Amino acid sequence: MHAVTIPEPGGPDALVWAEVPVPEPAEGEVLVEVAASAVNRADLLQRQGFYDPPPGASPYPGLECSGRITALGPGVSTWAVGDEVCALLGGGGYAEQVAVPTGQLLPVPDGIDLTTAASLPEVTSTIWSNVFMVAHLRPGETLLVHGGGSGIGTMAIQLAKAVGARVAVTAGSKEKLDRCAELGADILINYREQDFVEELRAATDGQGADVILDIIGAKYLQKNVKALAFNGRLAIIGLQGGVKGELNLGALLSKRAAVTATSLRARPAAEKAAIVAAVKEHVWPLLADGRVKPVVDRTLPMSRAADAHRALEESSHIGKILLTSQPES
Repeated sequence: MHAVTIPEPGGPDALVWAEVPVPEPAEGEVLVEVAASAVNRADLLQRQGFYDPPPGASPYPGLECSGRITALGPGVSTWAVGDEVCALLGGGGYAEQVAVPTGQLLPVPDGIDLTTAASLPEVTSTIWSNVFMVAHLRPGETLLVHGGGSGIGTMAIQLAKAVGARVAVTAGSKEKLDRCAELGADILINYREQDFVEELRAATDGQGADVILDIIGAKYLQKNVKALAFNGRLAIIGLQGGVKGELNLGALLSKRAAVTATSLRARPAAEKAAIVAAVKEHVWPLLADGRVKPVVDRTLPMSRAADAHRALEESSHIGKILLTSQPES
């Protein structure tokens, strides 16, 4: 089979489409013939040599995929060869085949085609685990999403609106903010031209956000705490703005607020399985009835993974960028 390999860390051209051995499904795993994978920020970090896969995971990038089961490992009885699935991965999505623990498999949602399904596992698992399982966003509360035009942002807007929350977003262009509004965002903030703390306070009668989903990290830490409402919860899931920041504990105490920081890739298999099960229960029905829809910006063949990485780095996309295992026509 072929996979996108990284012989040496570096820029986008470090990604090499090469022939590699076919993986063997272990106990409790299935082998999936990959139809598509999706590009995530973690893939860029892995390419640069900063984010190795967890022990035992595939060495190739790709944290989610869709495809068909072609073989069952020992002890697997709940899935069958030929089933169409999408999956949360520790790695290996940028390949023609990947072995997946059954606890990280999801059926393709009704009404979603097999390729588009590749855009769902990582983003829905990240949002549901952080915004709902950890930060406990409730109906009537306000969620602030940084990077509203991203894959995470476009899905977070829809899931929050589906449960009855009010949504504020930051983005860097009118085009992205307009798309966020189409998806249901109530408060639109251009971070290049406006101060998100001031804009959020003005739009919420001074209260701020009950939950903030943050992909920036250190650069926004102090401002995020200022933007929190009383009893607010800040969920940090990315570090695009640095890893070290100063935190005013007095401000945090005065608001009775909480800061959490999580990653999904390195979680134990049992935790991933619990998150995937919750996503299937709560998110899959919203996808099936059309209340929530995946947002895909473009689809490229895996042999052009370098172009996909450049697009993500340039932030020239809205929603997800997909890679298919089919050769370019």
